[in-house]
Amino acid sequence: MRILSGFLLLLLFTASAIYNAAAGKSYYDVLQISKSATDDQIKRAYRKLALKFHPDKNPGNEEATKKFAEINNAYEVLVDKEKRGIYDQFGEEGLKQNAANGGRAGDGGFDNIFSQFFGGGVRDDEEEDRIPKGDDVVVDIYATLEDLYMGNSYKIWREKNVLKPASGKRKCNCKNKVSHRQVGPGMYQQYTQQVCQECPNVMFEREGLSVDVDIEKGMQDGQEIVFYEDGEPVIDGEPGDLKFVIRTQPHSRFQRDGDNLHTMLTISLLDALVGFKKDMKHLDGHLVGVGTNKVTKPKEVRRFPGEGMPVFEKNKKGDLFVMFEVAFPSSLTDSQKNIIKQTLGS
Repeated sequence: MRILSGFLLLLLFTASAIYNAAAGKSYYDVLQISKSATDDQIKRAYRKLALKFHPDKNPGNEEATKKFAEINNAYEVLVDKEKRGIYDQFGEEGLKQNAANGGRAGDGGFDNIFSQFFGGGVRDDEEEDRIPKGDDVVVDIYATLEDLYMGNSYKIWREKNVLKPASGKRKCNCKNKVSHRQVGPGMYQQYTQQVCQECPNVMFEREGLSVDVDIEKGMQDGQEIVFYEDGEPVIDGEPGDLKFVIRTQPHSRFQRDGDNLHTMLTISLLDALVGFKKDMKHLDGHLVGVGTNKVTKPKEVRRFPGEGMPVFEKNKKGDLFVMFEVAFPSSLTDSQKNIIKQTLGS
């Protein structure tokens, strides 16, 4: 029975490999992410691609409609931990088999087949399954407030180590294997020995390349843009990640506080007393009317809803807060003083 189960699993792996080769792109390729992508990375990639290929934005474009369906299908699988696990091991054919069995992956399904085939599955604490990971590369990227308001793309030049073939052979994929030997009648000793394979030699070479970094609307100071597995490589392991950390450049007129913006506007004493009409130029060039027909006190702050920063990955904005400074005249003539007394005097 165990041999039959193992044979069936082997057939499933073979069918999955043939199907994936014929199908072309994997679900990870469809969403343009790596296999180690986190849930946040999957959601972010889906949102970006879904907005780009949505049928409403591409009326009459059959190719975009087809692409949109592929994106949704890939996201539905990869955002579900159970489905993603099945897909990673058995491909799309595995998902079909799981659906045919009522979607019960852990109830006599693939978990059980895996245990029969591999003798109990894989334990997280097995040393031979721990894959070394290269160092992460962290780069500060200084974005203007305008770019964080409207979005932009930066082209960054970087140099990185790349693995290249070299002459000779080397030990590789070394693992600690636990063995037993008989030391006497009915007595056995457990010991650990290192077992290695022989692989072609490699060497590091420094290469330069440009990276396109997308600054999305509403991104915050300190937020990371991660390029998975694009950091420093390591021999017989996985590369680290390349992380760009957003640093906001100071602005001459606006200060950011979360999703809100703050600024200061100086008005004359006359405007403060009788009211005024005035437009303020925003970060993208549109004008915001900040005038009033009421009296404005020095240091008074007024709120303008929806005129702040875009909220990251949401279709709304914060608020704009304007503090008004009143510019008093340096001197007044006697005639002006008399007029003021007549107007404001009790």
